[in-house]
Amino acid sequence: MAALQRGARATVAVSPREAEQARAVRDFLGEHQSGPTAITVGVGAQETLAMPRELAELVVKLVDLVGRGCTVTIGSIPAEVTTTVAASMLDISRPSLMKLVREQLIPSHKVGSHTRLYSKDVLAYRRAQLERQRKAFRELRALEEEWGALD
Repeated sequence: MAALQRGARATVAVSPREAEQARAVRDFLGEHQSGPTAITVGVGAQETLAMPRELAELVVKLVDLVGRGCTVTIGSIPAEVTTTVAASMLDISRPSLMKLVREQLIPSHKVGSHTRLYSKDVLAYRRAQLERQRKAFRELRALEEEWGALD
């Protein structure tokens, strides 16, 4: 595993063997539908450390993504973001974001004369948006199957 670090950002290159190992771990964890309740890490011959649940969940997500061949970027997100940052998080324009705010589809609040959003609200909107897209895709696939339009 090679790592390149610049300031607070780091890029880790995952080898094909590491991706294969991640797939094996992902498959093992997939057999346990409820997911791991804990991950224990061995340190040396005698010492072990149980990861906190939140960190264990993060590791499982990373292993899953790496196993699927995804590029993963990890960073911290501030609790409160500007409209420009929120628009970037949603991959939409700032005017489109402001329309969502005006329509009260995403909660916001004012700090002086500036509109601010909580990251958790922006991410919740994004998750809901992705779920709507998945649902629409499933419905489209069902229609294609019903009409015999599939190849």
